[in-house]
Amino acid sequence: MASEPKADALSDLLLDRDLAWLEFNRRVLHEAVDDRTPLLERVKFLAIFSSNLDEFFMKRIGELKLKWEDEGNGQVAGSSAYRHLLRLREAVQALLALQADVYTNRIRPELQARGVHLLNWGELSAPQRDAASQFFRKNVFPVLTPLAVDPGHPFPFISNLSTSLGILLHHPDASERLFARVKVPDVFPQLVPLPDGAADGGVSGYCFIRLLDLIQNHLDQLFPGMVVASVMPFRITRNAVLESDDEPPENLAETVRAEILQRRFQKVVRLEYGAGGTPAQLQLLVRKLDLGDLDLYQSPAELDFTDLFAIASLNLPELRDPPWQPVVPPELEDEEADIFALIRAGDFLVHHPYESFSATVERFIRTAAEDPKVLAIKMTVYRVGADTPFLDALIRAAEAGKQVACLVEVTARFDEQQNLVMARALEKAGVHVVYGVVGLKTHSKLALVVRQDEDGLRCYAHIGTGNYHVKTARLYTDLGLFTCNPELTADVVNLFHYLTGHSRKRDYTKLLVAPVNMRQRFLELIDREIAHRQAGRPARIIAKMNQLEDPQIIAALLRASQAAVEIDLIVRGFCVLPSGLAGVSEHIRVESIIGRFLEHARIFHFRNGAAEPAAGEFYIGSADWMTRNLSSRVEAIAPVEAEPLRRRLWEILEIMLRDRRQAWDMRSDGVYTQRQPGPADFGSQQTLMDLTRQRAAAD
Repeated sequence: MASEPKADALSDLLLDRDLAWLEFNRRVLHEAVDDRTPLLERVKFLAIFSSNLDEFFMKRIGELKLKWEDEGNGQVAGSSAYRHLLRLREAVQALLALQADVYTNRIRPELQARGVHLLNWGELSAPQRDAASQFFRKNVFPVLTPLAVDPGHPFPFISNLSTSLGILLHHPDASERLFARVKVPDVFPQLVPLPDGAADGGVSGYCFIRLLDLIQNHLDQLFPGMVVASVMPFRITRNAVLESDDEPPENLAETVRAEILQRRFQKVVRLEYGAGGTPAQLQLLVRKLDLGDLDLYQSPAELDFTDLFAIASLNLPELRDPPWQPVVPPELEDEEADIFALIRAGDFLVHHPYESFSATVERFIRTAAEDPKVLAIKMTVYRVGADTPFLDALIRAAEAGKQVACLVEVTARFDEQQNLVMARALEKAGVHVVYGVVGLKTHSKLALVVRQDEDGLRCYAHIGTGNYHVKTARLYTDLGLFTCNPELTADVVNLFHYLTGHSRKRDYTKLLVAPVNMRQRFLELIDREIAHRQAGRPARIIAKMNQLEDPQIIAALLRASQAAVEIDLIVRGFCVLPSGLAGVSEHIRVESIIGRFLEHARIFHFRNGAAEPAAGEFYIGSADWMTRNLSSRVEAIAPVEAEPLRRRLWEILEIMLRDRRQAWDMRSDGVYTQRQPGPADFGSQQTLMDLTRQRAAAD
């Protein structure tokens, strides 16, 4: 067996995680560059790219800055921390330049040609100006709060991801420059719709003006009698990572509530600013916000591209992807069909958004809540959204006298407040609400139903790869396994006991559970493929996930590659394992698929000496091969053992590996190149949509 690389050697081999993430976001941005993408979908990807980048600064840059501040070298020129930030800044600036170029020179002109106009104040017709001014006076003006900065007015608090105008002004008879800040309110659309201007010599179609521009062109009403010397729009990003406290909280919910408030006041990690300002304005912000040169980003185009989500959602179907309506599995087309009888007939798999989430997962919980034979329902909740139907179902079940337990992960970043609201509503209805295991984030996607069937008590489970979230179930690709296999459901029961009680069970029969046995079991499965290859038996590993960076898993994959085990890694986001290095990872191929749906499902395949690939072992679940997933989260991965379901998973993997429309291949230097399709090549997502339709029609 090949030797495992030493820690230092492995560290030197791996790609930089942060640059690898930015490389992933470059692939996202490319969907806006690609002319094959429908126009409004390209606009959407411009906004998604910026939204991703916001989160990168809030989470990753914030985390790095905390670490380096503790070490005292965060902004020391020449330090390793400074050099790393500089590399990241250079990579971000290159991406921002590409985003601005494609928007300014390609997408915006194409929008104008199709009747969608984002206008500046000087481009408005007279009636459009009147309409805009009337909207300002009636709606915006009363909400605005101009804040002066002088000895009697301290520098104002500026909230995260808020857009503001920094204004230099002076009295007509004085030269002293005064500074004021006006926040652009987020209670109004950031792109204000205007009437069609064709009748008055203007442009025809959908017309908008930025709320920021509208305010800027009415500053005389905010500062009457003053002279506005210069205006600089700016936007800040605050750190979303709090310094860790080694002491376990006495009350997790109360601790999270306090942290949500604390996060509002975290340090600024990025200042974006537009044209029009002066060096004095910029330096004032730099000084007041305690920023360094590496934190400053001048915006070459739009200050906040996430505003373009409003354009992307316009009702122009000819400029969008053809709508997709998730298919109801034939077995559940009859609303009176017994879903529990279907599960008893054999495990079945659902693939979202190709198949309907509401007709399967929602129906499972809704039916359990209403079924008098159901005695108990247990669920894990990570992200569910504000309008979740699961809340009502669980409340109805509790009110009907069923035992209902719900683990609500209140530390799911950026969803903490929503999850706390849901937890309180459940508690008021008598649901047993728990917040998980102290020190671990519960990321598993599990639902358990205990039912008194005619032949005795039986447990039914749903084990998924995605959240119980209605909206993302239409946008993310995820898998869910429905089963009443007694060995597997017994493991699920024991896992819930671990989550809600003080169980420390470590021996699970079927389920791979992090942080208990998952990493060790994956390492054993990889080593088993090495043994098969060395014995001359079929050996192969295919793993589909969101990210990959766990050093122990990577070391095992490198051993397998050096033993000539063929390995395909389908990793949507960042992967720090370089592929194709001679003598090191030459048998490893890394692929990323970016498309209209966000690839979120985790599938793990081990050939295990089987003559046919579909006869090998398959697993699905919630965990990526990340250190945080395997060590710091409660995760669940389940084997998929029924032969028809294994064949279906193999079909999904084959389709993705053959994708020549949406797939990107990693080079050994970590840069990805997009595959070039032939005239008859469709992406894997389109292929899976077509297959789902065909199966529904055949049945």
